[in-house]
Amino acid sequence: MRIPCPFCGPRDAAEFSYLGDASVRRPDSSVPGDGLDAAMQVYVYIRDNPAGPLKEYWYHGAGCHSWLVVDRDTRTHEITGAAEAHSGAVS
Repeated sequence: MRIPCPFCGPRDAAEFSYLGDASVRRPDSSVPGDGLDAAMQVYVYIRDNPAGPLKEYWYHGAGCHSWLVVDRDTRTHEITGAAEAHSGAVS
């Protein structure tokens, strides 16, 4: 599988580390309360395993050291795009 890094060009997936679903949002820890521990447990451990198109976080550790959001179909591994990850990048 080749990932199209926006900075380095197409690279083998072995140069990257996979993090997971880019649509999962971290709970707001600025408002502590009884539900924060439960919300953090769900955020860290409970994940869906969807089949089909998904936005995923990948880290280009053997290249430009950038975090990317990659559009990949989990059934076919077809990659349709990649962009630099930044806050607000995934909607």
